[in-house]
Amino acid sequence: MSTEARQTQSPSKYDRLIVAAKAVPPLPTIVVHPCDETSLRGAVDSAQAGIIRPLLVGPESRIRDIAGKHGLDIGGFEVVNVAHSDEAAARSVELIHAAKGEMLMKGSLHTDELMRAVTAKAGGLRTDRRISHVFVMDVPAYAETLFVTDAAINIFPDLDAKRDIIQNAIDLYVQAGFGTSPRVAILSAVETVTSKIPSTLEAAALCKMADRGQITGGVLDGPLAFDNAIDIEAARIKGIKSEVAGRAQILVVPDLEAGNMLAKNLAYFAKADGAGLVLGARVPIVLTSRADSPRARMASCAVASLYANARRQRSPTVAA
Repeated sequence: MSTEARQTQSPSKYDRLIVAAKAVPPLPTIVVHPCDETSLRGAVDSAQAGIIRPLLVGPESRIRDIAGKHGLDIGGFEVVNVAHSDEAAARSVELIHAAKGEMLMKGSLHTDELMRAVTAKAGGLRTDRRISHVFVMDVPAYAETLFVTDAAINIFPDLDAKRDIIQNAIDLYVQAGFGTSPRVAILSAVETVTSKIPSTLEAAALCKMADRGQITGGVLDGPLAFDNAIDIEAARIKGIKSEVAGRAQILVVPDLEAGNMLAKNLAYFAKADGAGLVLGARVPIVLTSRADSPRARMASCAVASLYANARRQRSPTVAA
């Protein structure tokens, strides 16, 4: 689907996010290797909207050439000159440790390059929580803003990893101001527990973990198939009665492949935009792709900014 087609959809959900982010102070944001028009424009647009204060890390001459070629005003931005993308990722992590930024924003480098620096055992940005990814999706046909997790970081997460993936998504939902006690659907191919499909067993275990306080802040149900997670009539036909079925706000997928396919199906068939974030590190990381619309890029910054500001208020001594 073209960028133009995405921009014609109803902007209501993302507009509310962007308006809310404009109401809080713009956060200093380390933009890692913004060496193409798309990534540099995303930083410039978000800065002009008052959402972030960018610090650009990458080959300075290349960044300034791109800005000049495409009419992007970066005159007010600090630029940290490094030779290449690997060095940009490492230097950006150092700048977070030096308290020069409270968010990271991926530029035109590969996700693996950035995440190697973020997850490094020495000098990285790990915490006690597993790092995970979430798409915050504006699906025109669905009343709720829909979270899909994890579609980019954890390939085959085990039970402990899924616990952190869910907790990361719940914390983002609540602290970024989407609401309280989000409804979390743990997806599988079917809605009944069967030993033949391991993801149904994990879904049941995760729900019991929530009952025992190992996952907090949300209402969990699973296993649920996709149809009865998001459609009330489909849940009714299957005889499923729960607070979550048919009204899910967070969709937890069995593995990365399923999450990636689900998010792309929503994007290309349902004309959804997806704001991408990485959670569980010391700071939130805006993870965008070249296919993202300008509105999705700004929404990614808006969600990260709201989340980081909320965390700052809760724990002023913790970066972001």
